[in-house]
Order: sequence, then structure tokens, then C-alpha cells
Amino acid sequence: MSPGKPGAGGAGTRLTGWRRRRRRRRPEAATRAPELGHTAGPGSRVPGTFQGARGMKPAAREARPPPRSPGLRWALPPLLLLLRLGQVIFFVGHIATLLTPAILNERNGNDTATCRMLLELTGSPKEMTQDLAVNISDLKPGIQYKVTLYFPESNEAQRDLLVTESSLDSYSQPPRSPSALVINDRPESSNSSSDGRVTRDTEVLLLGLKSDTQYNATVYCRAEGGTEGQPQTIKFKTNSSQVFDIQVVNISATNMTLTWKINDNESSSVYMYEIQVATETSVLNVTVNETRALISQLSPSTLYNITVRPFLGNGSKGMPGFLQVYTPPGPVSDFRVTSVSMREIGLAWSKNDSDSFEIHTTWVPAGTHSVETTTNQSIVIGGLYPGTEYCFEIFPQGPNGTKGDSQTICDRTAPGAVFDIRVIHVNTTEMQLEWRNTDNASEYIYHLVVQSENGSCERNSSYRAVTLRDLSPGTLYNITISPEVNHVRGISNFTEQYTRPSTVSDIEISTNTTAATLKWQNSDEASPRYTYRLLFGKDGNSSHTAVTVTGVTSATVTGLIPGSSYTVEIFTQVGDVTESLAPGSQSFCTDPAPVASFHCEVVPKEPTLVLKWACPPGTNEGFRLEISCEAWQNLTYRKSCSSEKNTEYRTEVTYLNFSTSYNISITALSCNKTAPPSQSTCLTGITDPPSPDGSPNITSVSHNSVKVKFSGFEASHGPIKAYALVLTTGEAVHPSTDVLRYTYEDFKKGDSDTYVTYLITTEGKRRSQGLSELHMPGHWTHLSHLLSLLSSHRACVAGFTNIIFHSSNDGLIDGAKSYVSFGRCSDAVFLPQDPGVICGAVFGCIFGALVIVAVGGFIFWRKKRKDAKNNELSFSQIKSKLIKVENFEAYFKKQQADSNCGFAEEYEDLKIVGINLPKYAAELAENRGKNRYNNVLPYDISRVKLSIQTHSTDDYINANYMPGYHSKRDFIATQGPLPNTLKDFWRMVWEKNIYAIVMLTKCVEQGRTKCEEYWPSKQAQDYGDITVAMTSESVLPEWTIRDFTVKNIQTSESHPLRQFHFTSWPDHGVPDTTDLLINFRYLVRDYMKQSPPESPVLVHCSAGVGRTGTFIAIDRLIYQIENENSVDVYGIVSDLRMHRPLMVQTEDQYVFLNQCVLDIIRSQRDSKTNGYIT
Repeated sequence: MSPGKPGAGGAGTRLTGWRRRRRRRRPEAATRAPELGHTAGPGSRVPGTFQGARGMKPAAREARPPPRSPGLRWALPPLLLLLRLGQVIFFVGHIATLLTPAILNERNGNDTATCRMLLELTGSPKEMTQDLAVNISDLKPGIQYKVTLYFPESNEAQRDLLVTESSLDSYSQPPRSPSALVINDRPESSNSSSDGRVTRDTEVLLLGLKSDTQYNATVYCRAEGGTEGQPQTIKFKTNSSQVFDIQVVNISATNMTLTWKINDNESSSVYMYEIQVATETSVLNVTVNETRALISQLSPSTLYNITVRPFLGNGSKGMPGFLQVYTPPGPVSDFRVTSVSMREIGLAWSKNDSDSFEIHTTWVPAGTHSVETTTNQSIVIGGLYPGTEYCFEIFPQGPNGTKGDSQTICDRTAPGAVFDIRVIHVNTTEMQLEWRNTDNASEYIYHLVVQSENGSCERNSSYRAVTLRDLSPGTLYNITISPEVNHVRGISNFTEQYTRPSTVSDIEISTNTTAATLKWQNSDEASPRYTYRLLFGKDGNSSHTAVTVTGVTSATVTGLIPGSSYTVEIFTQVGDVTESLAPGSQSFCTDPAPVASFHCEVVPKEPTLVLKWACPPGTNEGFRLEISCEAWQNLTYRKSCSSEKNTEYRTEVTYLNFSTSYNISITALSCNKTAPPSQSTCLTGITDPPSPDGSPNITSVSHNSVKVKFSGFEASHGPIKAYALVLTTGEAVHPSTDVLRYTYEDFKKGDSDTYVTYLITTEGKRRSQGLSELHMPGHWTHLSHLLSLLSSHRACVAGFTNIIFHSSNDGLIDGAKSYVSFGRCSDAVFLPQDPGVICGAVFGCIFGALVIVAVGGFIFWRKKRKDAKNNELSFSQIKSKLIKVENFEAYFKKQQADSNCGFAEEYEDLKIVGINLPKYAAELAENRGKNRYNNVLPYDISRVKLSIQTHSTDDYINANYMPGYHSKRDFIATQGPLPNTLKDFWRMVWEKNIYAIVMLTKCVEQGRTKCEEYWPSKQAQDYGDITVAMTSESVLPEWTIRDFTVKNIQTSESHPLRQFHFTSWPDHGVPDTTDLLINFRYLVRDYMKQSPPESPVLVHCSAGVGRTGTFIAIDRLIYQIENENSVDVYGIVSDLRMHRPLMVQTEDQYVFLNQCVLDIIRSQRDSKTNGYIT
């Protein structure tokens, strides 16, 4: 058969469309072909090795290319031919037939050859294939080339059937006839021919051959120049049966189930099957009699090369089927959760036979999942939702991606963190909270820990809100909230909140004109740290005054408007902003400002007073006007006024009595409150006196004189300032005021029949021109001048409450301006003849003297009457009993006789001294609480006045200036301080420049408090603006001496102060001996020599009268004895009682004073005698 043409036998399959494909072969794929003359039979195959065919598609997902064994080549069905230039080597199945090679003629530079092959059947009618030709270029002598047939799939483009290292296929269909030949050269794999030349392999893969059939294959190769080598022919027979479509229907890490097919399907049941399962290190052989087998005892994640070969009982074997399979890895162990957070869950496991792991994450609520792959044995799955359940399924993966059995674990992410904790509502005992978290997962439980200074408690909530009850008011609570889902705690958060403090209660308000002091109660345990915010609002005004205090339940607000209505709201605050739900509220009025002063004006000749005062500052609702005179009292009210207009208030009081002294009190009113009254005494005006009843009586008529007797004028319209005796020869019953301008000269001239003959005034008597003037107060008038001889005269008297003389200075009365009235004129009298001028003159002088005495008595009686009627207050005359020192002992014995009877009488006389002196300031309602005893009140005339701070009564303290020997203000006598007057006491010490205090009482006597301990003992103490610090203390049996430093906080000025505390003087009693008091007095005086001379000594006991008066009196008496050599115990005590009531309070103290004087006198006398003898 010639090359390129079909032989006689004819080829059973035509091969057309040869295609040559050249590529470089990977180094590990190169194998060495058997040498010429070597036959590779069945025994030459090594189990578990495989020479992969290239370009074949894998039949199963698990298939992988097997590793190559050096020097061996598996013959793959249906046919693989190996050609070399000059020779052809066929590998058919496991049988190889070597033909003697034909050597191509070689020419220099020839690198191209063309080969063709003729394939024909033998042993039956010949079937010839069409010529198969391939043009092999770029050839070199002695180099092997691989030629592979290629045929197209039906209705598809051609596909490469070259089996590569990365793929392996079992045949799922019987082989079909080839239609192409592909030649691949393998230049990297070279062999030396027998003559030492290098050859290249050309492999030809023939497909579509018939089984159990004999074939002849002849290859013709020709160089490019046309030189053709000797043809080479080989005979081969295909196997009779073949396994294909091997499949793994069930596989695990240690077991797999195989199924396959055989091309002789009709006789498949008579076949036995030899199965070889091989790895790189081991081989397992199994024989079965069916097309299915269970392979066990496998290793996980291992590559197995599986060969299934059919055979019959006679030993004939068919073509094997091949499959490469990886067992899946075994499941992981110790699959666990290592960490949980809101957004991540950490996983870990143990596994040694897997290259990688595939983790499927399933979000349980939604059923969605994601996949992640790792080569590590731990992973952190992120991007999760807080508080959500997730399931994790892990698949181990083998080297080719084969998955093993999975393991599953489920867990929840940590709950979302709590945030935005809000206090929705809070009161004194409850608190309502709400919060949010970062997710919407269900089944949350929230753990709350509530802590305060009183302890802590815990509670749970299934909702994002909670109400805490039974809390303490005004307490800071720390609330920590931790979320939990399925016993997994999330990130906690906290907030702090105060409960609201309780509203204040029992508000008490004390006021003055411009300030209010408030006190209130708050029963909360936390109240000591509360802050109170007070808002003061004036009624009708939208503005407020705010005052804030901390830690105290009292406050004072100043700058208020007098007499105004206010409402105060007290907000209790704790922390920065937490306040009570509602404020404590109360309305109050400031005290109305008092009328500072007023003045009275009279209305001429009317019983009316005009009162004027400046309208007090602030608001008032009117004024209460009280007018009294003796037992008569009248109360009226006046309308209000406004200080903003800066006007003067004016009112009239009518229907009063003339010339009467009225006590007037004006009290400002507002809000049912009264201001301290402004008081004064006003005298009403005068008018013409009322005319007396009757007419003058003229007696003792002589030739030139008469004696006139008349009734006095009533002083109800004013005090009678003067009387005028009017003589007339006319017939008028009541003269007119015009006659007051006529004199005797006018009468003599005939200008008038009426004239003023005498003028009697209380200041003196004035007579008309040419007449002698007598000043005779009384109602007897004697005419001592010569009367003319007239037939008859009538006398009448004019009374004046106000007498005005003409401005011309002529001494004549201005009747129009004077307040005057006339009595009736007397009957007419006739004067006898003159017996002689001398006798008349003598008689007149004697009679005039008698008249003067009578008139003087009359004036004194009228004055006493007027004083009693007007009830005016005045100082009584100070009594005195001055006794020489040398006479005092006799005086003492006289007074001491009959159980001190003389002293008792003197002391009884002293009881009424000064009792009528006014004490208005002490009796004011605002000052009553500042008095220790109601019966010991300071007289206004001598009381000590302090500086006024906010209220007009701030100047009050129960103390009086007392006269000493050198000055009217040598001493200040005061009561023992009360708790509420401590600040006033020390203010007096500072303002009056006190350097010495004499204390004559104990703080407690006979179980009763007599005096507040007003000094600090250990450390300095503030009393208002005064700081007092004790610097030393010396305690003696009869007295204690303490030294202090007194400092003004505002000015930082200070001065020393010494307290002389006499502790041996019982209340209402006397010391045991006179020496104690006398020596104590000298001790005080020695210290006072170092003090400023204007500094008074402050003396007090309990009431500030008994023991205090005795000490001041003994000081004055010692000075009096030393300087005057006389003594007046009675007069000194009387003087003291004119400045403060009850000074020297008991008779025993008065007698003790006299005893002290006697002992001093005796001591001085004895000391002089002793000095003379010496």
C-alpha cells in the first residue's frame, strides 16, 4: 500500500483535517520514551502512576491530573502513537510493538519534514483510512515530536482533546472516529538514537477505533526537499472491552461508592472488575462482580487514582477506566466560639488534614447567609448585628477544593450598647427613664444598678424604659444600665440624676421697711446641701429679685420697698439644675415706712392744728392720727400719699381746745401693718380770752385812789399774758378795743372818756405814758397815782392772751392785733377830797407792798394750776443732802437708829424720782423683745442710741448714759445681753468706744438665766460686723478678769477691751464686805487711766439698775469725798434715777452705799493718823 493512498483493505475510518499544534512541554511532564527494541507490556506499568493525555475534558468535578512517574508512559485508549523521525513507536493499550525504524535522508540545513500515516484493518475485509498528513516544520534531526489526533464534537467547534496535567477524563461515551491529527513537538525532551543523533517524539492519538480489531499503521515521512524516508508499519489490536463513565455517587472522608459502565453492556453481568485505588504511597485492590463498589478505609483529603478493569473468567482483560478523586477532608473538631462582641463573633477549631475552610454564616432571623474562606484555624466574623442569633457552618476543604462534612455552631452577638439615656420624669421619690440601643433585637433584658449614698439596688426591665420608685428626695442616683440577650451582657452605660427635693414648708417671714428675713423648713435628709433660690416679686410688677442661699434655711433680702406687698417663691435646688416640682410660696408685706417727723401749725384764733409731714418712702394705705389730751383721746384716719411726687402731706385737726397741749401720734398704714408712730406734742393756738362774769369791785376809795378787786380771766383760750385796767366816765358796759390806745393824757385833754391806767403782764407791768409802771401778776391792782377830782369813775379790766404794741414804740397797745376781751365795767364811784399828799403817799406805799405780796401769791397759784391742767412733762428738781465728811459718822448713826429708819425714809422719798420721764422708744412693739424686764425701760432723754442700719428702730438698746463725777457720760448702764441682742451689745461696745466692761452678775443665778454669755471662750467669734477674740483670762476668788481684742470687720480697726467680772454679788443683795466693792472699784479705775478719757465704762448686771447703780454711785462718792470733803448719797442716787429707773434698786443697797462711805471715811482718817504717828 502506497503512502497517502488507501490500501486494498480500505480503512474503516477516514481521518481528515490534520492540524499541527506545537507547544513547549512543562519540565515535570517530560518522560523518556522506551529505547528501541524494548516492549512495554502489562508488567511494565507501575501502580498509581499515570501519563496524562492533554486536552481532554474532566468527567467529574473531583478529577485532578495524576503525577507522572519518570520513564513510564500509560497507553490511553483508544490509541496513542509515538513517532520519531526515522521511526514510529506505537503504544496501544498496554501492548507496544516496535518496528524497525526507517531513517530519513538528512540534508544540511533541512529543518522541515512531512509525515503521513496509512491506517488499515487486518484479519477482515480491509478498511482504509484516508490519508493523514502533517507538515512538520522547524525540525531537527534526532528530535522527537508528539503527534495527537483531534476531532470535532458533533455540531460544535473543534475542541482540543489533548490531555494535560490539569485534567483527566474517563470516557462517558464509546470512542468515535478521529478526523484530525495534531502534532506537538517536545523539544525539551530529547533522546539519542542508536547512531548518536538526537530525535524528537511525535505523538499521534487515534480515536474512534473498533474494539477487538487488528490494525496496520504505516507512517511515511518526507523531508522538505522531497526526500522520503522508509515507511514504517506497525500492527496492533484494540482491546475487546472497556470501562467508562466511572462516577463517585457517594463519598466521605473515609468511604466512597463507585459506579461505572462497560461498552459491552449486554454481557456486563459476566464480567469481574478489578479496582485499584492508589495514592502516592499506597495501593488498595478490590475485586467486585457488579458495576458498583464501596471503597472504605480511605484517608481524608487524599488524592486517589482509581483504575477499574474488566476481566473474564478465562483471564482475558478489557480496557481499564480511570478516575482521579480526592476524598473530602474530615469534619473539624472543637468548633467553638472564642469571642463575642456587638458586631463580631470569633470562631476557632482544630483540624490537620485540610488546606482551607469555608464558613457559612446564617442570620437566623432573616435566613440569609454569607460565605468566607480561610486557611487559618480561627476567624472573626464581622459586620454582624448586635443582639442577633447567628449560625456558623464550617466546611473543611481539601487541596482541590473538595469539601468535607460540616460542623455547625450558633451564638448571639453581644447586645447593642445602651445610649441616649434620658430622664423623662422625676419627682421627689420617683424617676422615669428611657433609653435606646444600637439595634432592634428582641428578647432584651436590661439590668439596672441604682446607686446612691444610701446604698444600691438592682432590678431588671424587659423594656427600654423603667420607673424607679421609693427613692429619697434630693439624692443623687447613679443608674447603670446593662443590656443582656440569652445571658450575654452588652456594653453598659450610665447616667446620674438627682431626685427632686421636697418643697419647703412652714415659711416664716419677719419684715422691716426695706428687708425681709425668711425661715422655712425642709425635712429631707439631704437638705443640708440644698440650695434655695428665692424669687421676690412685687405685686403688680413683673420684675423679680433673686436671692440664693446654700445649706441654710433662712435668708434675708434687702432693698425692698416699704409698705409693699410681695410674693416670695422658694425653689429648692440640688445639683446644678434639679429643682422642686413646685416652690414654697407665701405673700407678705414690708413694714410701712414711718413718718420721719411732722410739724404743727396753728390757725389764728381757731382751735385748729395744721399738721404737715413729708410723705414716707414706699407705699402706704393711709395714716392713723391719734390725738390725746389727758383722758380725752381721738382717733381718725387720713388718706394715703405717694412719695414719688415728693409732696408734703397736709391735714387739719379741728374742734380742739385753745391753748391746749395735745399728744399727737401719726402712724403710717399698709397691708394691715403699722409703722412706728411719729410722735410729738403740739399746742393749739389762742384767741381772745372769754369775758369774765361780773364786773370789778372798787373798794377803799380815797380822794385820789381806789382799790379794785376783779375776777381773773379764764385761760381756756390761752394763758393770760396781761391785764389792763381801764377807767371811764362813759356809760358803755363793755369798752371797745379802740380805747386801748388812749392814755391818761388823752383823757385829760378830753380826747377820750376812757383810758388805760395800768397794764399788768406776767413778764412785768407796763403803764401808759406819764404813769408809773408796776409788774404785778395777779388780780389786785392799786391806783397809786393822783386821780383828778371827778364826779364819778367806772373801772373795767381787759384780759390779753396776746398783747401787741404799736410798732411806733410809743408803748400804746394795738387793740386790732392783740387778743383781748373786756369784762363788764364796774359801777360808778365818787372820790373824796384829798387829806394830804404825804399821808396818801405813805399809805399808798404800805398798801402797795401788801398788794405786791397778794399778787405774787396769785401768780404762783395760777402757774401751778396751769401746769396741772396742761400736764406738761418736765424734770423734777434734783434733791440733795450734802453732808460734810467730818459730820457723816454722826449722820450715819442718826439714820441707822431704829433699824435704819432714817435711811428707809430717804429711800422711800427716792422711789418717785424720774418715774414720769418718757420711755417711748422702749415701748415700741419692735423694741419690746429687746428688753429683759418689762419694768426696766430706758428713759428717752438719756438712752444710748446706736447707728441706724435698715430700720428706724435699729438704734435701740436697753442702755442709758449715766453721769459720773467728771462727766454726764462717764458710764453706760445696761442690762445683761439677751440672745437676740448680742450683736447690738457688741455694736454698742464698738460705736461708743468701750475699753472696759464691768459685769456684776453671774450668767445663771439660782437656776435662772440672768445674762447671756456674750463673749467667746476659745476662738474668735463674729457678732455681725464685730469680731471678738479673748486673749487672756485670770480667775480670782471674787472676780475674773478677761482681756479681748475687738475688731471691726468692715474697717479692720481694732482696740483692746477688758472685762471685770465681779462674781461675789448676789442678785438684789450686797457683797459680804464693803472692802470687796471698794477694792474692785479701784481696780477698774486703775485700768481706766490707760484708756481714752472720752471712753465710758460699760456697767451691767442682769437688769442694769440695782448692782449697776450701786457700783456707779460708789465711784462718784469716792471722787466726791476726795475732792469736796463732803458727801451726798441721797443726791447722787436721785441724780442716777433721773437717768435710768430703779438705780440702786433695794433699800439694802442704799444702806450699803452709806456703809461704804462711812468705811471709806474711817479708812482715810485712820490712814492719816497712822501716817502722823509714823
